[in-house]
Amino acid sequence: MIQQQTILKVLDNSGAKNVKCIKILGGYKKKIGKIGNLIIVSVQNLRNKSKKTSKVKKGEVYNAIIIKTKTKSLNKDGSVFFFNHNAVSLLNKQKKPLASRILSPVPKQFKRGKFSKIASISLGSI
Repeated sequence: MIQQQTILKVLDNSGAKNVKCIKILGGYKKKIGKIGNLIIVSVQNLRNKSKKTSKVKKGEVYNAIIIKTKTKSLNKDGSVFFFNHNAVSLLNKQKKPLASRILSPVPKQFKRGKFSKIASISLGSI
């Protein structure tokens, strides 16, 4: 579960390392974000290797989609999964992925629906 001021890892090759959640999108007074929710983030740190070729800059504000959370999640088939950290992937203003790769598997729910591009550029699905 992601709240405001939560520090999150970035799983794509956009150049950002850590981001901070500014706002959870999707409703009036929404407080908690879960896997698949859109959030607004601010870039806190950049990766050392890609500071010169980075697509993002420190302090910039972007949209992001939540890919992993520490809390347990339940699939429709009844299986339970959880991760070691909270993680997101950055999106541009048109809600398209900013990066060309996601460096981790993503949950199966991204295969269908609006964000199928995220599933196609990731390493697989869980």
